[in-house]
Amino acid sequence: MCGPASAAGTPSRSSVMFYLAAAVSDFYIPASEMPEHKIQSSEGPLQITMKMVPKMLSPLVKEWAPEAFVISFKLETDPLILIDKSLKALEKYRHQVVVANILESRRTSVIIVTKDSQTPLSLSDEEIAQGMEIEEKIVSYLQGQHTSFIEKKI
Repeated sequence: MCGPASAAGTPSRSSVMFYLAAAVSDFYIPASEMPEHKIQSSEGPLQITMKMVPKMLSPLVKEWAPEAFVISFKLETDPLILIDKSLKALEKYRHQVVVANILESRRTSVIIVTKDSQTPLSLSDEEIAQGMEIEEKIVSYLQGQHTSFIEKKI
């Protein structure tokens, strides 16, 4: 690689950022298993078996864009497992950042987790009153992280 841009003026691979904001769901029902008509309650209790949604983070990091700056999100309901699960995701997928959040406070507070640091970002009461969204702080912080990532690659 010859720096931040190739001779043709296109960005280098290390300047790409993937901001993988959220999984819609970890589970789904395949279309082939969906009923054609409304399920009748008169048939009694319903038991549903769902399939796991394939994880795309691994092929993204390993195969499709191995030099990119990749950010994933980890949403939990239990604050006691949030950091550990975020660190395990970083180790498993070998990407750069996890934006860790708790369901209850996800709109006002997150923790940016890297293999070396944990940086809390929160909105103040004044920022909330002004209508600021946590995403503004997240994106601003991650822009700085991305710039540092690119500079290390040059």
